[in-house]
Amino acid sequence: MRLRLADLQEPKWRSEGGRWINGQSWIEPANVSALVMEVNDDLAPRVRVRVKECKRDEADFVALTMEPGQARLAAGVFGTAPLYLTEKAGELHASWNLTLLRPYMQADHLVPRVVARTLTRQHRYTSETLFEGVYRLTERAAATFTPSGLSIHYPEPSEHVLEPRTLRPGVDPVMALDELLTDVIRQAPTATGCVGVELSGGADSGNVALAVKAARFPEVYSFGLLVGGSTGRQQRERRRALVEHCGFRDTATPAMQHPPFCAGGVRDLCKPHDPAGAFYQEAFDVVREQAAARRCEVMFAGSGGDEINAHHSRTQAELPTPHPVPWLGDKAIRALAEVNEHLAPIPVLPVPTLMAFGMHNPGFLRAGIWPVSPLAHPRIVRFMEQLPHGHKRGKALFRERIRRAGLPEWVAAPTEPENFLAVLEKGLRSYGLPVLDDMLKESILVDLGYVDGKALAKAGRNADSAPVVPDLLCDVLALEVGLRSLM
Repeated sequence: MRLRLADLQEPKWRSEGGRWINGQSWIEPANVSALVMEVNDDLAPRVRVRVKECKRDEADFVALTMEPGQARLAAGVFGTAPLYLTEKAGELHASWNLTLLRPYMQADHLVPRVVARTLTRQHRYTSETLFEGVYRLTERAAATFTPSGLSIHYPEPSEHVLEPRTLRPGVDPVMALDELLTDVIRQAPTATGCVGVELSGGADSGNVALAVKAARFPEVYSFGLLVGGSTGRQQRERRRALVEHCGFRDTATPAMQHPPFCAGGVRDLCKPHDPAGAFYQEAFDVVREQAAARRCEVMFAGSGGDEINAHHSRTQAELPTPHPVPWLGDKAIRALAEVNEHLAPIPVLPVPTLMAFGMHNPGFLRAGIWPVSPLAHPRIVRFMEQLPHGHKRGKALFRERIRRAGLPEWVAAPTEPENFLAVLEKGLRSYGLPVLDDMLKESILVDLGYVDGKALAKAGRNADSAPVVPDLLCDVLALEVGLRSLM
């Protein structure tokens, strides 16, 4: 989107080539069949535009209200693919694809506390991004653009269930979850009924897969990354059992063939990408390409399962102590005192889930696919908040639902859950350390004082001979490569 305040005086919006155009201003919805754009100019010069999911149930949306001298953007609760905003010379620029704002980002104009959060894994949900003047429209937030500039307005904190409730006699929580999850999935915005499922073989994606099966879409494909090794063999068997039970058309991809920083991947080719994006973007890019080749309109994922099963008190929650990062530079160390400033209020959905959406979901939109995480739907979140802890501990309810579906115990409660640590290790040792060597010769982060070059060089030397490369190196390498890709 590009909006010029001067064009809002006499709005004459017209549709042309997939865009709505007015003077030098234009609005272009993402090329995703699950979305619809509604334009209402009945009260011109006030014009309202809304891009939303095509479904009857609660839908994700971005709403834009324009009138002479002012434009206002508002977001829904889902945060599926957050909008990024910046203003310059009387123009508002916005996109869910951060890389499209490259002309307005400068590597030497970073936000120190955001850099410090990224380098120390103290990620926070906030409107701030790595780049000065570029903002994220967080859930339920609003942005106002006037001749005075761009301002972000946070909503009131969302209300949540603080303590679980006692179930009424005779209530079957497995059946309740089954009906609720299947109903949420049936509301997916698909016209053709061709959908995909990210199937890892774990309890979260397994429960989503069972509900997708029950929803009876005409055409369902499953996709998964195999982690390799002994853990990967068990994962492969669990996936096979779920695929056969659900009757999906499956495509499995060895993640070891596409580790972070691998040859031919987005980082190796220095293609423009979000510097704070997902570690495993290379592997998931392959999954997205496979889903797009099969014309999937929607991709269901198990995101949010860990968060909604968490056993914690919202009134006494404490953040974990971060691991020390020995290569932090003076600028990052000073900024650590501010990592908890300017945070968004408590959202409707779990914070880690929303942050994962921002890293993971834009890749699906680039592939023309709408990502849906039914476990993070507000109705599911509220249901799980009220559930007694015994049903959430160890994901007991999720595992019991898998058992009742007739799947064996080794699928419902595996002894070795899958993880990507071996994939990360291969990426760092085979491809990341050469990136580190290059970074030590010329580095944005070192030059700006965020990273201590000598300490980082020592870490690189130690990593060469260490049995395992420190995974914290991935943060600094990914950030450096991402910044270079945008400059």
